[in-house]
Amino acid sequence: MNATTGTSERSRTYEVRTFGCQMNVHDSERLSGSLEAAGYVRADSGDADVVVINTCAVRENADNKLYGTLGMLSSVKRKHEGMQIAVGGCLAQKDKGTILEKAPWVDVVFGTHNMGSLPALLERARHNGEAQLEILESLEVFPSTLPTRRESTYSGWVSISVGCNNTCTFCIVPSLRGKEKDRRPGDILAEIQALVDDGAIEVTLLGQNVNSYGVEFGDRQAFGKLLRAAGEIRGLERIRFTSPHPAAFTDDVIEAMAETPAVMPQLHMPLQSGSDRILRAMRRSYRSEKFLGILDRVRARIPQAAITTDIIVGFPGETEEDFQETLRVVEAARFSSAFTFQYSIREGTPAATMADQVPKDVVQERYERLVALQEHISWEENQRLVGTAVEVLVANGEGRKDADTHRLSGRAEDGRLVHFDIPAGSAAPRPGDVVSVVITQAAPFHLIADAPSGATLTVRHTRAGDAWDRAEAASCAVPDAPGTAPGRVSLGLPTFRPSA
Repeated sequence: MNATTGTSERSRTYEVRTFGCQMNVHDSERLSGSLEAAGYVRADSGDADVVVINTCAVRENADNKLYGTLGMLSSVKRKHEGMQIAVGGCLAQKDKGTILEKAPWVDVVFGTHNMGSLPALLERARHNGEAQLEILESLEVFPSTLPTRRESTYSGWVSISVGCNNTCTFCIVPSLRGKEKDRRPGDILAEIQALVDDGAIEVTLLGQNVNSYGVEFGDRQAFGKLLRAAGEIRGLERIRFTSPHPAAFTDDVIEAMAETPAVMPQLHMPLQSGSDRILRAMRRSYRSEKFLGILDRVRARIPQAAITTDIIVGFPGETEEDFQETLRVVEAARFSSAFTFQYSIREGTPAATMADQVPKDVVQERYERLVALQEHISWEENQRLVGTAVEVLVANGEGRKDADTHRLSGRAEDGRLVHFDIPAGSAAPRPGDVVSVVITQAAPFHLIADAPSGATLTVRHTRAGDAWDRAEAASCAVPDAPGTAPGRVSLGLPTFRPSA
């Protein structure tokens, strides 16, 4: 099957819009790859023939965001002959036929287990002149076997597992993505090698609970072994992973992190609540003392590690005393940043029917106190880095910068966002190159490195930078003026703002 129906007809164009987490971003790369393998071409403007929305079902406003977007697209579709709209991902898996009832102008609805079917479903909808709904209850093929259209030349996502075996009472993910399924280590390492061969120097390993990797084939130390094996791949400079579960976090993983140079000194460890009573109600099988103990052991072996977290405020039954416990743990943990969320009811989860739902105004007030505390801690932790030298992997349009300074941006080894200037007389690095800079200012959400007068920027040209040059040449792009940020946007790392 091909997206073109004849030699005289142009290829149909597509756009993929991603809502949600890193897993969704990676899934969107697979969706784009599958469409391009079927002959579709990525739209250069907002006038795509096919718009695919890859949805999230975790947050309260997920439904509103989807149907608001679909409402706007309905008017676009009326003016665009032959346009198709497809909805996939977690919300599609959850709501199934509801989407077509609320938005009958949608052409295709597909779930988390059959992403590879999208091109066939689009063609079937065109041929039959009616909407196609296909939601599978189990995984059709492992997503990483699908073609990929990567958004970054220097950094890539690699799924090591899909699904989750935990039963957290607030989370709908297990019912949407199914039980955990682990890829074989050789398949994962082969994909990483392919990314490196293509120019990438950084990978992020993905899983709902990456450190439970190996449960399906009976090796509880498989994740630590995987980190060490990936660290042996020549040319791979930076390895990151997200997200581990505190209950399954073992010391062999800490040792693998400390002893594998390519594994970055960064750890995202979801706390969710500092109250042991609330953790029990959440069915989080650890307590605050164990959580803080893990952090202590990580920092003992990796003193420079930056640790981030997820926290939910206002879980059903949360009292002021429970919330004070969360503040206590946050103070003790000294997170470099936190992704903070107000609890929202998700139908189909045990927490949705729990008594003692916390009033919205109480949740909002607690949320604001938590955000203020974490922003202060983040600022203090970042202040400690002023005057230190860091190695920054230059990114492609990541973060917000003062346009007047012409700063570029990138991630330090510990994952912090760094904005750095280009001194007069220095050549601008390419996305994927590595620059050595000294931190001169700190804010809660980023660091700034402005070179002293007369200094030049120290740049290490990399294979990833060469790959970016090749990609630009292949796309016939016009090179950017020296000292300005390139125009394409990278999805190599999460870009949503902490504590927001």
